[in-house]
Amino acid sequence: MAMRKQGISDEQRRALRLLGRNPKGYTEAMLMAHGFTIAMVAVLARDGFVTATPQTGRAGKRPVKIVRLRITDAGRHAIAG
Repeated sequence: MAMRKQGISDEQRRALRLLGRNPKGYTEAMLMAHGFTIAMVAVLARDGFVTATPQTGRAGKRPVKIVRLRITDAGRHAIAG
């Protein structure tokens, strides 16, 4: 995996750019649909580039637990250059 400025990989940079396009962020499931792994997203959260907020959504009438991810200012800074 190639590393770039700020010590993030191309794949992490791609995830941050995706998150940066939506002010509401995306769910973990949506990021997985784009080919990102939970482990990679967890590293971005650990390093302060994204925030992970647990929420309750709905699947029909059933409540389901989801995690919404949003880019942070540090994440925006990491992809700015």
